Amino acid sequence: MIFKRKLYDEMLRWKQQRQGKTALLVEGARRVGKSTLVEAFAQREYKSYVLIDFANVSKTIQSLFEDVSNLDYFFLRLQNETGVTLHERQSVVVFDEVQLQPLARQAIKYLVKDGRYDYIETGSLLSIKKNIQNILIPSEETRLTMHPMDFEEFLWATGNESGLDFLRVFWEKKLPLAQAHRKQMRDLRVYMLVGGMPQAVAAYIELNNLQAVDEVKRDILKLYESDFHRIDSTGRASRLFRAIPSQLNNNASRYQVGSVIEGQDADRIADVVAAMEDSQAVTLAYHATDPNVGMNMFSDYRRYKMFLADTGLFVTLAFMDKAFTENVIYNKLLGDKLGSNLGYVYENLVAQMLYANGDSLYYYTFPSGKGNHNYEVDFLLSRGNKICPIEVKSSGYRTHASLDAFCAKFSARIGNRYLLYTKDYQQDGQVQYVPVYMAGLL
Repeated sequence: MIFKRKLYDEMLRWKQQRQGKTALLVEGARRVGKSTLVEAFAQREYKSYVLIDFANVSKTIQSLFEDVSNLDYFFLRLQNETGVTLHERQSVVVFDEVQLQPLARQAIKYLVKDGRYDYIETGSLLSIKKNIQNILIPSEETRLTMHPMDFEEFLWATGNESGLDFLRVFWEKKLPLAQAHRKQMRDLRVYMLVGGMPQAVAAYIELNNLQAVDEVKRDILKLYESDFHRIDSTGRASRLFRAIPSQLNNNASRYQVGSVIEGQDADRIADVVAAMEDSQAVTLAYHATDPNVGMNMFSDYRRYKMFLADTGLFVTLAFMDKAFTENVIYNKLLGDKLGSNLGYVYENLVAQMLYANGDSLYYYTFPSGKGNHNYEVDFLLSRGNKICPIEVKSSGYRTHASLDAFCAKFSARIGNRYLLYTKDYQQDGQVQYVPVYMAGLL
């Protein structure tokens, strides 16, 4: 299935505005739909296109990139090998999985300068050392990141063409949804279970069977683990990945590396974690040492929380050791009985929604003064010259001691303050109680 994706409009803006002055690099985790979207774009927006999939390409085409000094000869051979006629300024050449042929990526500099055609690259794990060793990374690239399908894209795929349009109206006017709230939460719970990986969404639409969806997600998780073994043959990356649900469930103030890999700490594992982040299969929220506008300047890169980029995959990973029929998250989410002990699922969801909306992820913890107990603000957003703290609840509870303590501590810096929860919108004093499906609108 080819789904409607928001990235398509960004790709169209690149084509119209750059007019071949840069190549377009679409990066993202594996199986998020990069190749499908790019080929659909090439078909619709160009007179002709050449698609080179470096995961499945002939040695003859591979060898073309060993010498690009004569581009007339290069394009003559490329058209002859593919059987596609290229038209000046009306055709595009697509390099799919470009990380598998570093010389093709290096050639972008000269191909763009030549100016005859447009170029689109797709890739995963683009920054891994072996993919860029001994090549010149082109500066003539416009980069776009593709995420798993967000909640609105999921709604489009399942037949709700209006997506979140009416939600935006309610959010702008700060009104509760009343009777419509229950349906929105039901749709969100299905999205949490299915996730935004296009293959999983397609399985859900075609079969309406969550067990079939779960099998698709397990295959994707196994693929990611295989990638992590390639990143780090010692298996540390895979172990860190598998432990994400348990680490969030422990409700610790950071990812406890030593509890997953004995004898390791954040400093020793830093290169592995950086490579995992580059894969975009995971998303990191960093502790802000001094919460303020420009939080990147106050990030503690040794202190972080790790989330899965897709909450549907997170749900499956949390119970990967069990058969589908034993998966209590599926049953509890469908029945709207997800207790506070499974609240980390909502935390992962909010992380995914904020990150897909273009926000970097930060959080803050500080002592409460009551024994070893800490206050924690789950997420911090920078808006204008203020910061907006967010506390996430997996239920309808409206308590927010951490949010109140944080706002008192940094009162001059605070803009809007949000508690994301499962009930309808309301405001009490300075705190806005926001249904979690609106997280992407903050």
